[in-house]
Amino acid sequence: MTPLARCMDVTVRYGRSESSTALAGVNLTVAEDELLALVGRSGSGKTTLLHVLGGLIAPTSGTIEASTERIGFVFQTPNLFPHLTALENVSFAAGLPESGDGLSPAELLELVGLTDKASTLPEELSGGEAQRVAIARALAKSPLLLLCDEPTGHLDSDTGERVLDLIEALRREVGFALVLATHDLDVAARMDREVELRDGRVARRAIHA
Repeated sequence: MTPLARCMDVTVRYGRSESSTALAGVNLTVAEDELLALVGRSGSGKTTLLHVLGGLIAPTSGTIEASTERIGFVFQTPNLFPHLTALENVSFAAGLPESGDGLSPAELLELVGLTDKASTLPEELSGGEAQRVAIARALAKSPLLLLCDEPTGHLDSDTGERVLDLIEALRREVGFALVLATHDLDVAARMDREVELRDGRVARRAIHA
């Protein structure tokens, strides 16, 4: 399969001491159309690795190969603009210069089942609805790679399951590779393979049947 992103011997330090090392010599390849789970305890380096893959932070050393123009993000909390409606939040992302020629903001809201919430402000949305708006916003750039950082972490189990079902359905319909960071092994089991991080290093790799 064609690689979409690759980390080669990537190290990230936030200071000069070894204790400030968030990633230490990580090697990882994300292939086209795959489902990859990053697992590990809080502080293991999952979020840092997602940020490196997405070009949000630069590694202290090592090499990153990825096209950041075609990468979307879904974070643990939706982080919607509170003064913008659901449609306006998606439209803002769609209007960014690097966005692709994909679905319109209205079509993206329809895709996540929120056409009736287009004029609703974030404070009037449920947690699950707000996260669905965030997913629609992440798809506004027509990403080849979607990075999700604990996207169900602040949701109850039923709502979390529905959000994961939606992400997987959108992947089948729209087409993108997915890298999802989670501490929940049940969530990880839904992916094609998983990579466990421990203290900033790759501790285990597993392929799911």
